[in-house]
Amino acid sequence: MENKKYKVLIVEDDHVLSLVLKGRLEKEGVEVKQAFNGKEALDYLRTDTPDLILLDLIMPQMSGFEFLESIRSDPQYSLIPVVVISNLGQESDIEKAKSLGVIEYYVKVRTSIDSLIGEIKNILEKNVK
Repeated sequence: MENKKYKVLIVEDDHVLSLVLKGRLEKEGVEVKQAFNGKEALDYLRTDTPDLILLDLIMPQMSGFEFLESIRSDPQYSLIPVVVISNLGQESDIEKAKSLGVIEYYVKVRTSIDSLIGEIKNILEKNVK
């Protein structure tokens, strides 16, 4: 990746998956912050703005959909690119997420960690100035 130091916020309640993604992205030179539910993610956004949010949809306290609705209604956060990685693979869930401005949607069981990391790198290079 180019010289820019990218910041990614991983919002994922599965601690193991979050740690794996964090470790792999950090190996690529990405600064990674973690939140384990939507409320933690909103708290993080009040202190820092990531270049990209990697978001699960099924989480305790505040779902990924509720988080998306919250940030999309706030001009301060509405332009942050969001990539969903979820177990929800129904077309209706994918359409709902895309209607809330998600730039990519990956179903966990259909996506390898290697391909996801490659996609995230591409997305950062294309979408983050």
